[in-house]
This record gives sequence, structure tokens and C-alpha cells, in this order.
Amino acid sequence: MRHKVAGRRLSRTKEHRLAMRRNLVASLIQHETISTTMEKAKEVKPFAEKLITLAKKGTLAARRRAIALLGNRDIIEYEDQESVRKGTVIGKLFSELGPRYLDRPGGYTRIIRLSLRRLGDNGQLVLLQLIGADERSKAKAKKRSRKKAKEAAEAEEIAEDQQTAETEESVEAENNAEAKDSTET
Repeated sequence: MRHKVAGRRLSRTKEHRLAMRRNLVASLIQHETISTTMEKAKEVKPFAEKLITLAKKGTLAARRRAIALLGNRDIIEYEDQESVRKGTVIGKLFSELGPRYLDRPGGYTRIIRLSLRRLGDNGQLVLLQLIGADERSKAKAKKRSRKKAKEAAEAEEIAEDQQTAETEESVEAENNAEAKDSTET
């Protein structure tokens, strides 16, 4: 019997479970949303929340503790078929996520069930997300749409100004042509 034994085994050895947990949380911090199975998400969620609580403290000791628990993986993005280092997972955790959740007492993640099932073993898939990631992307979209609307309005004004200038030039040309005709006759 497993009295007072916490956690799930997930059909893995202890080392494999720890590595998987670290990798999932690092991916969650990097991408702010990941797709995984329900069992893995339930196992990873408390660990991610503890790390965000450490990030809220923001002290050197908390940063060292987070590095000890998680490791300090680089964030790599590919631009024009070249890999570019964008920072580290711990850097993002302490510079972006910690300040984002300062006024929140807990509950930094959520699990959203998907209707999809994994093909190999028919496992239930879920999204594990950081709260506030989608609201931030909506705010960015609103800013972008405002920016695009402003650019479109400026382009429209420029087009109107050009049309007005062309119209004035054509009217002037007609007046000059009429004046020439009247002076010739």
C-alpha cells in the first residue's frame, strides 16, 4: 500500500520523472502554454506554481533556489534559419512572470481539457497555461489593431491630400488653358 506517498509514478523512474517535470515547466515558462496529458499536467502544476512564488520574491537566494530546482535553460528562437539566443528560462521567470503575478496570491496556472485524444494510446490531452498569457496577447492584438487603424488613417489622409493636390493642379491647368484660349481669340 502507498500510504502517505505523494505524487504520481507516471510509469517512469525517479530520475526520468524529475527530468520530465523540469522540461515541462521550462517549456511552460518559455511558451506560457503547453499541450500534455492530464496526469502530467496535474503533476507539473504545483511545481510551476512554487517556482513562480519564488520569482515573486525576486531575491538572489530565490533565484539560486530556482536554478537548483529547474536548471537555467537558454531560450532559443530561429530567425532566418539561424538560431538566436533570446535569454534564459530563469531570466524570463524573474523578469517577466514574477512581476506579472505580484498582486496575485496564487493560482498562476490553469488546465484546459481538449477534445483531442493522443493517437498512440488515446490519452486525454489538455492545455497547461499560465494565467494572464492570453489576456496579454489580446492586449497586444488590440494595440496592433489600433496601430494598424492609425496607419490606415494616416495613409488615407495622405491619399486624400494627393487627390486634392492633383485636383487643384488639373483645375489650374484647365484655367491656364482657358486663359490661353481667351487671350488667343
